[in-house]
Amino acid sequence: MVLDILHYPNPILKKRSRDVDLFNEELHQFLDDMYDTMIAKDGVGLAAIQVGRDIRALLVNIPREDKQQYKEDLLEMINPEIIHKEGEIFFSEGCLSVPNFYEDVLRFEELEVRYQDRFGNPQTLQAQGYLAVAIQHEIDHLNGVLFVDRLSIIKRKKFEKEFKKIQKSKR
Repeated sequence: MVLDILHYPNPILKKRSRDVDLFNEELHQFLDDMYDTMIAKDGVGLAAIQVGRDIRALLVNIPREDKQQYKEDLLEMINPEIIHKEGEIFFSEGCLSVPNFYEDVLRFEELEVRYQDRFGNPQTLQAQGYLAVAIQHEIDHLNGVLFVDRLSIIKRKKFEKEFKKIQKSKR
């Protein structure tokens, strides 16, 4: 089922998500619905808070070289925690909760992440480049941070100006 995505400036997006401790069929169905939503909206990642659930769950599905996303590449991360980070990379980011706005954001280039899978099993992942950036972007959502919050003052003012213009044109 495709879920509704919350959009900036919805205050729920600023809420810090809580740990997941029940790894049951309800969680599995919710993760499946998150996947359907992410794919339907052409996203490469989705955090639970973006669809209104304040739990520490996220998905990332990076397209392959053929620009296609394959479900076998899907990462479901429950209660993720970055345990090592290094390097820096500027990456052009967008967000399903901040549609039609893209900007370069400074991120760590490499990560090691500890998390649980949908069954509660502990996992560790080394990530770099696009995957590392996407994971950081989604973990930020779990902490109530949007990518526009990471912009310089000048870029943030540019975003606010564009956002206000779009809001005005919708009235």
